[in-house]
Amino acid sequence: MKLLLIEDEKDLAKSIQDYLVENGFLCEWATNFSSAMEKVLVYEYDCIILDLMLPDGNGFDILRELKRQKKTEGIIIISAIETLDRKIEGFNLGADDYLIKPFHLSELNVRIQAIIRRKQFDGNNTIIYKEIEVDVLSKTVHIHQDKVDLTKKQINLLLLLIGNKNKVLTKSAIAEHLSGDMADMLDNHNFVYAHIKNLKKKLKEANSGDYIKTIYGLGYKWAND
Repeated sequence: MKLLLIEDEKDLAKSIQDYLVENGFLCEWATNFSSAMEKVLVYEYDCIILDLMLPDGNGFDILRELKRQKKTEGIIIISAIETLDRKIEGFNLGADDYLIKPFHLSELNVRIQAIIRRKQFDGNNTIIYKEIEVDVLSKTVHIHQDKVDLTKKQINLLLLLIGNKNKVLTKSAIAEHLSGDMADMLDNHNFVYAHIKNLKKKLKEANSGDYIKTIYGLGYKWAND
């Protein structure tokens, strides 16, 4: 799952990023308003963690732009400002949650998980597609009730595909989800093919259906036809 952390306090941002990466997220980091705006307008994320007090702008303006662009990412505001008016303004602008600094990283993790579950998986911790069960919290996969060993990237890829079933995902969208904005620096996105191939092989070996469809010239989609 791909996150964007918008935070200018470097020590705090580094501790948040390290913690979230250790917990299986791909976490991009923007240190100021301008770089954050560039990222949110170009890329897509599962959830954005947004500080309000940025050196060159206000986080609320980023939130306004996200909503103007009809972006659907989950948004958690993190702020040292805890006035009721500030919270109400954040929620009225479209934030999903508001967390006061300082906070426990484990609480941030739980809130991120909750938003992603609600937006992508109807609020469930366990994602079930026919014979496949994915526990979002423990990052484990069972097929026909037998555990299947998948890498973190393969589980993220599986969740991305199931979470967007019947939608065509381009190679570049999958590459960005798996590798973040590093994907832009690569000559090609052929590594996506390798990840898709390996995931399909493991699913097949576990006697799962063939749900990953190649849409030639466009990308891939999860479907049962």
